[in-house]
Amino acid sequence: MTETTRPLTAEVAPELGKAHQGRAFRIDFARWRDLSLVPVIFVLGVIGFIVSPAFLTSDNLIGVVQQSTELGLLVLGEALILISGRMDLSLESTIGVAPVIAMWMVLPSHGERFAGLGALPGWTAIPICLAVGALVGVINGFLILKLRVNGFIATLGMLTMLRGLQIGISEGQSIVNVPASFSYLGKARWLGAPAAVWICLALFALGAAALAYLRHGRALYAIGGNPEAAKAAGIRVDRITWIVLCVGGVLAAFAGILYTGHYGSVSATQGNGWIFQVFAAAVIGGISLKGGRGTLFGALTGVLTLQLVVNVMTLGGVPALWNQFLNGMIIIVALIISRFASGEKQD
Repeated sequence: MTETTRPLTAEVAPELGKAHQGRAFRIDFARWRDLSLVPVIFVLGVIGFIVSPAFLTSDNLIGVVQQSTELGLLVLGEALILISGRMDLSLESTIGVAPVIAMWMVLPSHGERFAGLGALPGWTAIPICLAVGALVGVINGFLILKLRVNGFIATLGMLTMLRGLQIGISEGQSIVNVPASFSYLGKARWLGAPAAVWICLALFALGAAALAYLRHGRALYAIGGNPEAAKAAGIRVDRITWIVLCVGGVLAAFAGILYTGHYGSVSATQGNGWIFQVFAAAVIGGISLKGGRGTLFGALTGVLTLQLVVNVMTLGGVPALWNQFLNGMIIIVALIISRFASGEKQD
């Protein structure tokens, strides 16, 4: 047995134990926690039908699910980062700046509306967009893990900087001449449903499988629960955390691709204010802001819950101006419930 394998079982098991220790009781509790939003989704469906019969139409339900895909990918990335004990606010800007940079590289200038370089063929737009997302994760990792800058402040600064870069490159205008290869995934339909829905579900399933069965995936819970114990057990904490930050950036950039294809253009304000919804969905889905706890299934139900709330409010004639207030209220209520349900003691 190697030196790195032995301590992983002996010392990190207590941290992984939030998902594995005391199987007879704790796993059952975790499963109930994962399913806690399912009744809420059902109740929202009933309320939606009462508010408007149009709620249960296929067009409306498919619209709700498709609108959940872009937010869902941001929540997926943020959930992985939160489980590892970190947070990334810059995902909100990455969903907008990555497509803008990709368009800037492949599209020629259009008069005074857009000063593109047009230096690369259109098929390179998707790889460039994903590479930008990965680069944002690399820079965040360098600031947090190497320079030891506070993660909240570092990613907040990155959010602001990227937002300014997005507006500067696009000159505050929407980019409408999007290459067909770039917009295909966002507008295509597979098996009668938007392709984005199938892609989002596949990525959530892949992420859940990685957390459950891959050693490095399970190690995220150990890192988020007690990084010092994880490091002592031979887990390469900084390397894995850096990879997770890059994965989060790539998922945010991919969300930008789907969003651009869905709406047919890259907006200068794309992603603006989304971070509030991302944290709201993650928190009500059971992802702990302290790290080391939560599941991707819970995060997915959090996304669906938020989108259903917005849809029911829209069908009920409630102005969209109240959405942000509602998201904030949902976060606070979820934090209070999580605080008492977990039995954690405050200092």
